[in-house]
Amino acid sequence: MRAKRTSLVHLIYFSRLNLAADAPTRTRQLGEITRQAQKKNEFSVITSFLIVEQNFAAQIIEGERASVSDTFNRIGNDTRHRDVQIVEWREIVKREFVNSFSTGVRGPANDSVFVKANLLPMFQRGTPKGAGIHALAMQLQNESMSKQGIDHLFV
Repeated sequence: MRAKRTSLVHLIYFSRLNLAADAPTRTRQLGEITRQAQKKNEFSVITSFLIVEQNFAAQIIEGERASVSDTFNRIGNDTRHRDVQIVEWREIVKREFVNSFSTGVRGPANDSVFVKANLLPMFQRGTPKGAGIHALAMQLQNESMSKQGIDHLFV
């Protein structure tokens, strides 16, 4: 018996970022990306998690097939990204991310999590694995929720 086909998918991609080198401008640019993505993702009923490490980005996008495709096409045409590559695209049974757009930017507070994930060398070689990106995103989401006093999702 064949499995029932679903229109709910997740897509994982990575790219090189075209953002400013100086910290204040870069922070402002990431804020702009966050504001724009939240608004568009809410409208498209997309949930996602963006990971930023140095000049690399990796994102997991979840939603209906057409919405995920439209969102990815928009990202591919965004001049703040270059060398955009799909790492994984597959059907899913349920969403794993809770917000329309969340970010995990490597910094002092989460450095140990990024070190353990060890994605930077894979980004630099252009060979990140979907499982590694997914695991880091889940870890960052769980830590963020824990700080908010949320220890379990009922999905």
